[in-house]
Formats: sequence, structure tokens, C-alpha cells
Amino acid sequence: MSPGSAFLQFWWTEKTRTTFLSCLPQDELALFRLACHDFSVRAAPLLFEELDITFRASIFTKPARMAALDRIGQHVRTLTFNMPHSPKTFLPPLLNPVTGEEATFIYEPYTQSPKDSASRLSVPTYGSWEMTDLLVKQYSPLFHAAANVPSFIRAFSAISNLKHLRISCPGQEPEQRYRRSIVDYALISLRIAVEHSKLTALDTLSLMSVHPGATLYLNPVLGFGALPNSAKRWKQIRKLSIRMDSIAFIPGSPADHLKMLHSYLQLFSSSLRQFKFRWRGAKGPCPLSLGMESCLQNDSPTLACPRRCHLALRPLRFEKLRDMEVENIILDASQISSFITVHRRTLREFNFEDTRLRSGTWDDALAPLTRISGSEKWKEKLEEVMDVPLVLSPVGLEEEQMKKVIHDHSRPRSSKPLYGGWQKAGAKSRELFWGTPDHMRKFLRISMFSWL
Repeated sequence: MSPGSAFLQFWWTEKTRTTFLSCLPQDELALFRLACHDFSVRAAPLLFEELDITFRASIFTKPARMAALDRIGQHVRTLTFNMPHSPKTFLPPLLNPVTGEEATFIYEPYTQSPKDSASRLSVPTYGSWEMTDLLVKQYSPLFHAAANVPSFIRAFSAISNLKHLRISCPGQEPEQRYRRSIVDYALISLRIAVEHSKLTALDTLSLMSVHPGATLYLNPVLGFGALPNSAKRWKQIRKLSIRMDSIAFIPGSPADHLKMLHSYLQLFSSSLRQFKFRWRGAKGPCPLSLGMESCLQNDSPTLACPRRCHLALRPLRFEKLRDMEVENIILDASQISSFITVHRRTLREFNFEDTRLRSGTWDDALAPLTRISGSEKWKEKLEEVMDVPLVLSPVGLEEEQMKKVIHDHSRPRSSKPLYGGWQKAGAKSRELFWGTPDHMRKFLRISMFSWL
């Protein structure tokens, strides 16, 4: 068989071709596409499977960029939307140029895409011509790009096969947590774009690094521009991961961000199967049992919503939840016990990482497992995880020689050979113990083991 025929047979076999392309680095895969048209077509799905976007003023409005997105959008399966907080995203108060007083801006998203420029100019973008004039003169182009909902809809319509949406907006300063920024307007536009696009394959959502107020703008029920059918697209989500900045709790301080988080999680109660949550910074309450938090049961009239503050939050119950993991939280043993009991028919795995109990013990928290199983045999399957110091051994020695040295060294302290348990160690453990072939070769030349 000639070399050309062998290559064609290899290339036309889908399994071998896909395996080969998946092993190529991204930079080499991009160069590989330049060889010929067929290489370009075959490599495109792997090269553009993940798309990373950092929002800028012209990201969704530049014609050349949108034309490129139309060509590769069908291959995108994972989209990462980055918009970090910075001085450029800060919004100062709107001032009336005549009186100097602060103007009130009531935002209502404009979602309809104009058919021509004449029809677009006939309708004010921000409610009235006076307010539109103020915003154009006092706010940067980045704000108008973030509030340009039709451009977001246009972009998300091009990635119809999207399965995983990742949102990252880190860097919010604590003193700006109660002020709306350009990032919040971008989140509103992004949410509306997802709801208006035919993203039937979307089933995973990751809020990788978000500020506490982000759940308000991503909520299709309470958010700006919400419609009766806005929640339909978000109920497709099966896997949800959230990493949220924590706010240190002080008695008497507002807890509105916890109420917004609770309301946001209720949206996924009928569809969610895997949930991961982590507080970034100080420990915070468990997001799955906020209805049992004392700070949210306060009936003080000084809260932002005095008419609803006396109403208890409805407990969260996920009908199909199988895997759950929360990290860096503080809660009571009764909250864990109640959660396990409510989800005992669906929950298969749960993980409380870096968790501190305010009251009760872990035996109290996990007591429902004994009642469900009818015995305490489940405790035999518990795994204890701890940090163990790793000591790299000299390299270049035979395993039998090293066993002899260890045995001779430990003989005065114990009559039992230390290498008995070594036979039971896995291959990975032995590799970590023995190290790599050259990591201490120079040391061995002058070490006490060189005579072996």
C-alpha cells in the first residue's frame, strides 16, 4: 500500500481521525486548518468547540467579527463570557446639566431589532429623548454596548448548538455592591439573549466568579425585561455551578442578596440534577437551606421590603437532584439533616467541603442516613481525607535495594518490616514515592546511598 493510500485510509476513518485531531494542541490545530479545505472542515469542530469572549464596546457590533461568528458558531459548545469589574465599568450618577441634580433612570430593555436605521432612530433607546441624550453624553460607549440587547440576541442566535454557558465577572469592590454597574447591564442583555435564542442543547450553567447582586439580573422572573415565558429556556439547565463573592454578615445588616440567591435557585427546582456552590472569601450560609437562617426570619420594618419581611422563605426542594457539593459554608447540623431527609429519594452523592457546624455534631447531621438504611453500615464506607507529607526517595536504586535500606534503618525501632504494606500500594503511589528517573541523580553521586 502506498503512503498516500495509507494516509487516506487513516484520514477517512472517523474514529482515528477524531482521535488524532483531539491530540493536537490548539495552536497546531489552527495551523493544521491552513493545509487544505478538507483539513479545515474536519478540524473546525474541535478548534472552535470552546469560545472565550471578553466583553468590549465593539464585541457584538463589528461586522467582520459577527460574520466570523456566523461561520464558526455552529461548532461552539462551551461559551465563556468574561467581564471583570474595573474603573471602566463604574457608573457615576446621572446629573441634570441645568440644575445639577441627580436624574432618575428607570431602565427598560429595548429588545426589538430595527429593520432599518430610520425606524431605529424614530424610537428613543432609553425611554425618552431627554434621558437618551443624558446617557449618550455622560456614559461611555461600553455602557451602550452592554445595554444593546439586539446585538446580544444576534450573537447568541449564531451559536445554536451551545451546551455550556460560563459567566465570569470578578473584581467587584465591596463599596460598590449596592450600585449598579455596566456589568449588571451586560448580564441583563445576556439573559434576555439566551431567552430569545433557540438554544435547545443548553443544559449546563457555570457562574464562575460573580458578585452577590448578579442573581437579580440573571433571574428571568424578577429581572429587568422579564416575560411570562422567560424561565422556559433556563429550566433546561441540568448542571449548575456557582462561585459567589461572600459578604461578611453583621447582625442587623441587609440580607437581600441571600433572598435573591434563594429566589434564583428556586427557578431550577424542577430540573436540576447536579449542583455545586462555593462562597469566595469568608464563610457564608448554605444556599440550599436559607429558609432556616435566622437572619432571613427577621421581621424588622427597616428592611428594604417591609411588606414581605414577615413572610418565611419557602424551603428549596429539587425534584431530580442527584449530586450536590457546597464549600466554605457555615450551618447547623439540623439544616443538613433536613436537607438529606427531604431529598432522600433522589440524592446519590453529597459533599460538604470546608464546612463548619454552628450547632450539633456530624453524627446529628448524618443521622437520617441511619434511619434510611436501617443500620449504621454506611459509616464503614466513610473515607477520611488528610494531608500527608510526601518525601521523595533517592532515584536510580533498585526497589529491592531501597527496601533493604528502609528495613535496616527501622530495625532498632520495630521488628516488623516496613515494606510489608508497600506491596499493597497502588502504581501511582509507588511512582510518587520513587520519583522520576533523574530528579536526584546528582544528589546520589555524593550521597550515602552511592555505595549500593
